[in-house]
Amino acid sequence: MTIRTIFHLIVAGLLVVPSSQAGVSVDGGPETNEAVFFSFDDHAIPWRNNVFVTPVRATKHPANPVLRRGPEGAPDHGHAILYGTVMKQGDKFRMWYLGMFETEVKAGQAPGWWRPMCYAESEDGVTWTKPDLGLVEFKGNRKNNICLIESEVPSLAKVNDFLSVIHEPEDPDPERRFKCVYIAHPEFADVKGGRSTIGPDERRWGAFIAATSADGLSWKVVGDRPMNAGNERFEVSALYKFGNFYYAPGQLISPWTWRMDGSEVGRVTLTYRSADFDQWSDSKAFALARPGQLTSTPVKGQQGHMGAGLWNRGNVMVGLNGLWQDAPQKPEDGKYWNQGVRIDLGLVVSNNGIHFREPIPDHKVIARGEPGKWDDIALLQGHAFVNEGDKTMIWYSHWDTGGKLKDMEIGLATLRRDGFGYLSRKIADSSAHVETAHFRSSSPAKVFVNVEGVTAASPLLVQLIDELARPVEGASGEVTTSGTRIEVPLANPIPVGKSYALRVRLPDGSDAKLYAIYVEGEGNQ
Repeated sequence: MTIRTIFHLIVAGLLVVPSSQAGVSVDGGPETNEAVFFSFDDHAIPWRNNVFVTPVRATKHPANPVLRRGPEGAPDHGHAILYGTVMKQGDKFRMWYLGMFETEVKAGQAPGWWRPMCYAESEDGVTWTKPDLGLVEFKGNRKNNICLIESEVPSLAKVNDFLSVIHEPEDPDPERRFKCVYIAHPEFADVKGGRSTIGPDERRWGAFIAATSADGLSWKVVGDRPMNAGNERFEVSALYKFGNFYYAPGQLISPWTWRMDGSEVGRVTLTYRSADFDQWSDSKAFALARPGQLTSTPVKGQQGHMGAGLWNRGNVMVGLNGLWQDAPQKPEDGKYWNQGVRIDLGLVVSNNGIHFREPIPDHKVIARGEPGKWDDIALLQGHAFVNEGDKTMIWYSHWDTGGKLKDMEIGLATLRRDGFGYLSRKIADSSAHVETAHFRSSSPAKVFVNVEGVTAASPLLVQLIDELARPVEGASGEVTTSGTRIEVPLANPIPVGKSYALRVRLPDGSDAKLYAIYVEGEGNQ
């Protein structure tokens, strides 16, 4: 078989390159030519000797909640929640969140099935302003921070639940450089395209809506029907592009979905995909379930709430999912069926953009506050992660499951940069090392580490190894300084186009902590 024949078979999908050869791509991050190998990711760092992971809980900001609901008459007077997104562009933090203008829910829903897409800005991620956008008339004037959404079918433009925004500056169409998905609940009569016979009849459509924008403020709905028009119910909760596809995960529950064997399941995450953002699949991938939901006898009351708030790091997706636990018993009056539900936020990871897992089951990255604190009932995750200096900033919300809208505002928590967890030695006085998955880069690459507790006397040793795990002669370096991004002093950049991995040895007799490894192509220098 010739090289040309092999190439054409690979392109046609008829020949699979072994994973040890294909490995991780350094190219293709949303804003960087970099691959991240997190300590808790046993796919990115599969080979481990005498190490274990210590997960880390984020620290809540003392000024919480950092974005509060507005005054009477404002579009976010009822609540301001991060069923939404935070990103940093240039020197500005930008936030898209959901407001509610009344101070009470009706039949379990926002008035008019509408929670406006609101917008805020900040210079530091802590102090936020709500600019008058002048785009939408609300209570007789346009002096508000509501984003405009236009549609051929007006009810499709009314956001009711989860909102996820991404920015693609490389899109050749400037009108589509911002993209978002959200949940609307239009009347069935408003929607073209039939109804599913799966599950019970409902009053309104659980509609998955996609929209595009040039600036993130004025939006146009894609098409004249929901992306899930062939399926009656889907609560979309995220949007990202990974490889060749856009993915839109969301929440479903039996009877609309089920476990592999057809048995019932609580809230789990399923995902649609699209190659062009216009046409979406009519099939879904089973993306995420809490570990206790998949045991032979499921853990009673354990569910995953609204998929996950996600962070695209190019070669890996990380994020937070809602660690939902049912109330011990349902309220006697039945008015608020979810009263007593408690939710903390746990860590999830995916290496292919499709299947997610909890690397450390039940670990709480952000936990509910103690009784009496503003966030003591249930937490809501957003797509809201920014690396700023030596910190990772994460925004989240509080949900009053009793329906009183108590303290439903937005808080901030921080970690050491990429510091969701670290590797350290398990057994003292015994050698400890790890080896990464293999990777390739289309440009000469450098290696960096996020490490704590190393010195000149107790250095971290990093060794380049080839496709057969053999040390590459002259390609090793010692790290003698702690920090969140310390370059490994290799004699030469990692060569282009070949498959390599890294062997990292912890210093003997030390308590060194390894948080992450980075391989960066020179295109990001």
